Amino acid sequence: MAKFLFVTDLDHTLVGDDAALKELNQRLQDSAQKHGTKIVYITGRSLTLYRQLATEKHLLPPDALVTSVGTEIYYNPNDPVPDPAWSEQLSPGWDRDLVAATGAHFADLVPQPDTEQRPFKVSYFLAEEAAIEVLPRLETLLQERGLNTRLVYSSSKDLDILPKRGNKGLAMEFLRHKWEFDATQTVACGDSGNDIALFSMGKERGIIVGNAQPELLQWYEINPADYVYLANAHCAAGILEGLYYFSFLGKD
Repeated sequence: MAKFLFVTDLDHTLVGDDAALKELNQRLQDSAQKHGTKIVYITGRSLTLYRQLATEKHLLPPDALVTSVGTEIYYNPNDPVPDPAWSEQLSPGWDRDLVAATGAHFADLVPQPDTEQRPFKVSYFLAEEAAIEVLPRLETLLQERGLNTRLVYSSSKDLDILPKRGNKGLAMEFLRHKWEFDATQTVACGDSGNDIALFSMGKERGIIVGNAQPELLQWYEINPADYVYLANAHCAAGILEGLYYFSFLGKD
């Protein structure tokens, strides 16, 4: 056993099975104390909604918290200022006001609550039946306006418009290089479409929990890899299953 970089989504990935989460927390805490493992939570939630979850569930204090679908990195969840170096990487080609004005052209885009509207994220609810037509039209209009953006659609309802360099995978890579972890020492866990970026960077180990959303399962079917593991168990139990599979916690 050696230290590793543990990166996980929260809702329906780390959180969802309290008994398994308790066991996983103990294993991770032991690995952090004995080997120097680092823990990163990487979530679509804003900092506000993360704090709500942290009061409801027993979550270990992370070494880094990545919120708003990879667009903000905090090293202390009580610090309201995200990592300025990461924010600087996201800035080129990003004009939040123009992105929001572009989204306003589409009646099917319903803005998410104010807490989820962030400096580098514009978020909407979008029904699955409307998404097929709206997403390509929106992407074209954003490009025509010279905006350097990416669209992330997940869970058949959530649409996030982000800077081109803003996603969960690139945020993970930023931290991996900052802390000098090799890709083979890194494991990422997720359940939905906005986690695809975690499994698309390189040779980082990936754990897709057994309760994954259809869009992630479909991606995995098209992009199978020996360094991405599809667990049978759900939520934290699926993470434990994957960590043993990759021998990050020794042998089960």
